[in-house]
Amino acid sequence: MEKYKVMILCTGNSARSQMVEALINARRGDTWEAVSAGTHPAAQVHPAAIQVLSEIGVMGNGARPKHVNEFVGHTFDLVITVCDDAAENCPIWPGQGKRVHIGFPDPAKAVGTDEEVRAVFRGVRDDIAQKILHFLDTHTA
Repeated sequence: MEKYKVMILCTGNSARSQMVEALINARRGDTWEAVSAGTHPAAQVHPAAIQVLSEIGVMGNGARPKHVNEFVGHTFDLVITVCDDAAENCPIWPGQGKRVHIGFPDPAKAVGTDEEVRAVFRGVRDDIAQKILHFLDTHTA
């Protein structure tokens, strides 16, 4: 069986979209293949995103922010935007694929001690796992 292809789209591609990509590939990789990208990619994936993923056995090592232009010409069954609409403008994917918005607050904006920042990342990670994985389980592209 061929896998459904999903693009996770955000602005910086350093936190939320990276966590979504890693969680889908780790937990639903038998039926879905995820990639993520941003319109203004950061220099690196946020270290807290890698840390909180590894806490639940999902490896994000080797992840890198990618510009959406890397995927021009690719076809996706589903495109999910994950920006928090209230706080920022989500990019628009000009290519093919059913578009869905499932927003999350940006954990990269968290301030405080390292542990406080990781706690924010954990909350977003768990919310992503619950909402996105449930969505994929109950919808087909």
